[in-house]
Amino acid sequence: MPVFAQAIDLVDDAALIAEYERHHRAVWPEVERGLRAIGIREMRIWRLGTRLFMVFEAAEGFEPARDYQRYAEDPRCSAWDELMRTYQRRVPGAREGEWWAAMAEVYSLGDVR
Repeated sequence: MPVFAQAIDLVDDAALIAEYERHHRAVWPEVERGLRAIGIREMRIWRLGTRLFMVFEAAEGFEPARDYQRYAEDPRCSAWDELMRTYQRRVPGAREGEWWAAMAEVYSLGDVR
């Protein structure tokens, strides 16, 4: 099962960061259904200061650039994405057109593939 890691920054404002985290304690059910519908099996997000790190497992053949577009076809998922973008900022080094920046694996303990 493919595993992906991505990073993004939050706006450097304590009140907005707290609000962002509150939203993630009550993710809209349509968003979770939408993520599962495009093949995401597990997703976790961590925060250090303003930096977010997300790792997720997806179905074989999953392509973030292609498959996240399908997720956004649902109006409720698109609204969630638009709301979350008000809290987020691209990380330095993100490729052109990339919101959550893909991270390259540099080490793995054991064979997780």
